Amino acid sequence: MTASPAVISEMDALGLEYEVLPCDPALADTAQFCEAYGVPLEQSANAILVASRKPEGHNAVCVVLAHTRLDVNGTVRQRLGVRKVSFAPAELTMELTGQEIGGVTIFGLPEQLPVWVDSRVMDHEWVIVGAGSRSAKIKLDPAQLVGLDGFEVVENLAKEPPEPV
Repeated sequence: MTASPAVISEMDALGLEYEVLPCDPALADTAQFCEAYGVPLEQSANAILVASRKPEGHNAVCVVLAHTRLDVNGTVRQRLGVRKVSFAPAELTMELTGQEIGGVTIFGLPEQLPVWVDSRVMDHEWVIVGAGSRSAKIKLDPAQLVGLDGFEVVENLAKEPPEPV
């Protein structure tokens, strides 16, 4: 298997320039992928489905650089307008996106699911994102995301990691 056909179809329909990179499914999780394929964590972007718990039913896909941490209890919770929010479990992620953890991406998603991109992602000429499957990744220029329906660049969606002591 390679990239999800729905993901490729949407990217082609949007006229995006991208490169599909094959990936051993056993190495699809970000840290393993970056180490095995020589990709800096700073160039790898994770797509994370978040789901509200109180009240339920509010969801978004958040895109953050792999070396940063999604601000779930701050920026995400405030933007969703809910009291409690967390990372969606694998089952809900598959149900809402049709994509498996380790392959979740920002394309091929239901229209009602907003995509929020941390502004730091936009600082790079290219990033690696999921391909809708654990068998591939996609390399693209994140500047192409600006202005796409359903996509929004958000300041401080993620936090920088604490400095090592």
